[in-house]
Amino acid sequence: MITPDLLLDATLPDGSTADVHLADGRIAALTPVSARRPADGTDGPHGSDSTHGTHGDRPGAVRLHGALLLPALVDGHAHLDKTFLGAPWQPHRPAADLRAQIASERVQRREVAHLTPVAERAETLARRMAALGTGHVRSHVDVDPDTGLDHLHALLEVRERVRDVIGVQLVAFPQSGVVATPGVADLLDAALREGAELIGGLDPAGFDGDVDGQLDIVFGLAERHGAGVDIHLHDGGPVGASQLRDIADRTAALGLGGRVTVSHAFALGDLGITELLTTTRKLADAGVAIMTNGPSRSMPPVTLLHEHGVRVFAGSDNIRDAWWPYGTGDMLERATIIGLQGELMTDGELGLAADLVTTHAAAALGLSDYGLTPGARADLVAIAAGSVPEAVAAHPERLLVLHGGRVVLDRTR
Repeated sequence: MITPDLLLDATLPDGSTADVHLADGRIAALTPVSARRPADGTDGPHGSDSTHGTHGDRPGAVRLHGALLLPALVDGHAHLDKTFLGAPWQPHRPAADLRAQIASERVQRREVAHLTPVAERAETLARRMAALGTGHVRSHVDVDPDTGLDHLHALLEVRERVRDVIGVQLVAFPQSGVVATPGVADLLDAALREGAELIGGLDPAGFDGDVDGQLDIVFGLAERHGAGVDIHLHDGGPVGASQLRDIADRTAALGLGGRVTVSHAFALGDLGITELLTTTRKLADAGVAIMTNGPSRSMPPVTLLHEHGVRVFAGSDNIRDAWWPYGTGDMLERATIIGLQGELMTDGELGLAADLVTTHAAAALGLSDYGLTPGARADLVAIAAGSVPEAVAAHPERLLVLHGGRVVLDRTR
């Protein structure tokens, strides 16, 4: 059930203060107000005694004491079906290379599935994300001969169960390759028919050893189904850069600008400046977005890409699974990680880090009614911070989370 009309007194991302009026699950109006301190003398957003119904004695008011209000956080790249959350702790099993890690994961995911089903673990993670302020997540879901479409069907059920707290977008992800493993192309075709919105890919050169073969299938299915594309690309250096340019060319040829993402794109972090700029221009002109989770090696240069017109956004990637024992599902924490890795220090740079997990990610996911403007969905998160830079740097508490006007989390009482 959508909550009754609400009024929030908040600090907006630009530093101004406003009364944010909500009605019917959307933002009805933003009324600017002068900066004010709480009458009870608390220190604004860090105070612990916020109350309902006291903001100007107006019914339906939620007193945030000027806490920062952002549109909901957006996780642009996750793997809900892979997480071990909800199951007993699983020690990490190192592997020599990508193929060995994939083989090890197949064994481990069967073992864990006997303890806790995929759907249960995925829902645990999705609800954790929602409570931390994430309103939308793009999840890649494994599609291969071992699992068939079982993981997709599980996540379609989870998506329905969590729809009141978080939106879930699904990518059919060929973890075992597209060309290298017989039958995957047909499974991807079926996945798009049965509810996946995007088709994925995996290292056309490094894993499949056939760039044109994989991209022919991926872009052919995208064109046939009217689907978006999101390709994992770990290949580095000139080999990775060449694939990025190939993807840009195919995106432009099919008119898919704004609907194609390359996830990770490690190559952008280890190119010489001449090839980096050439590749960046191709990506920008074609409308290909880049997703990063802030890896310790070869992180794409987010500031340079942004300044040259490439849409860059962030995702959590793996969370407590066979690939990575870390992860909390907190996208503000992810913005911090990217900021640290990219040495984003100024308020403007910290603002860019925040954009990677809000407006930039929302645009990459095609969320058309997202934002802090009248008429947008009331997908919002109030944060115990006085500004966007502080929110990125300080690991602040979430005070209020709304999804379509529904209360997901409320710590204001």
